[in-house]
Amino acid sequence: MERTLESVTKQTEPPALWVIVDDGSTDATPDVLREWSARFDYIKVITREDRGARKVGPGVIEAFYAGYEAIEPSEFDYVCKFDLDLDLPARYFEVLMDRMEAEPRLGTCSGKAYFEKDGKLVSEKCGDENSVGMTKFYRTACFEQVGGFVREVMWDGIDGHRCRMLGWIAASWDEDDLRFIHLRAMGSSHKGMWTGRMRHGFGQWFMGTSLAYMTASALFRMTRPPVVVGGLAMWCGYVRSMFRRLPRYGDAAFRKFLRRYQWQCLLKGKAKATAQLNEAQEPVWEATWAK
Repeated sequence: MERTLESVTKQTEPPALWVIVDDGSTDATPDVLREWSARFDYIKVITREDRGARKVGPGVIEAFYAGYEAIEPSEFDYVCKFDLDLDLPARYFEVLMDRMEAEPRLGTCSGKAYFEKDGKLVSEKCGDENSVGMTKFYRTACFEQVGGFVREVMWDGIDGHRCRMLGWIAASWDEDDLRFIHLRAMGSSHKGMWTGRMRHGFGQWFMGTSLAYMTASALFRMTRPPVVVGGLAMWCGYVRSMFRRLPRYGDAAFRKFLRRYQWQCLLKGKAKATAQLNEAQEPVWEATWAK
C-alpha cells in the first residue's frame, strides 16, 4: 500500500481528489492512511466496517461506490477506480489524460500490468480492447452513460463492452510511461490461483460469453502462467456455472452485441475485430455527443 501511495503522490499530474476506502482493515492500514492523509490535502479516507469475510468481485465494487458516492461526479472530468496494490510510473495519469484530450471518443483507458517474479517483470497479458480492472481510468461522462460498474464478477469486462455498444472507445497500451507493477498477480485469490481462475470462468458465464469463445480463451490462457492449469480452471468455472444454470447479466441486447463481437474476434482476430467495431459504432457516439 505504501508503494502505491508514494507512486501516486509523485505523479506529474496528481489527483484533484483521492478518496481511499478502507474496507474494514484489521491491520495497520488505518494508521498508515491517517499519516498520508495528513500530508496530502487531496487524500480523503472513508472507513467501512469489517464485514468479517473477503467478498471478491461485488465487494470490490461496493468499496468503490462507497468512495464514488462521497463525491459530486459532475465536478470532475475524469474518475478512476484504483487499487492500493499498484506501483505507477511518474507520468501515468498525465499520459492517459493527454490521450483522452486528443481523442474525444476515448471513454476508458489504462496502461498494462506487470508483476515481479524472480527479479524480473512479467506481463499479465491483458487485452488492448479495454482498460484493466485494477486501474479503470474513465471520462466521467462515459462512466455515467454506461451506468458505472455492475456489482458482480466480470464488472471489469462488461463495462468495456458497454462502452463499445454506446460508441465509446476502450483501450490500454503497453508503453514505458504506462507500464505499472501489480503487487498481487491478476487472477489469484486469497484461497489460491485455482479459485481465482474458476471465479473468472463464472464471470464469463455471467457476462454472456458463449461456450465456443470461452473454450478458445481458456486454450490461449493455458499457454500463460500457470501453464495449463490456469486456463483449465477458467473453463471448469464456466462449465460448472453453465450446468448449474447460474444467473446471467440481464441485458439481452448486451449479450447479443457481446457474442457478435466475440465471433468476429475468433474469425478476424481481436485487434482487427475491435478496430472495425469501433469504426462502425462511431455514428452511435456522434448521435449523442457530437457538437
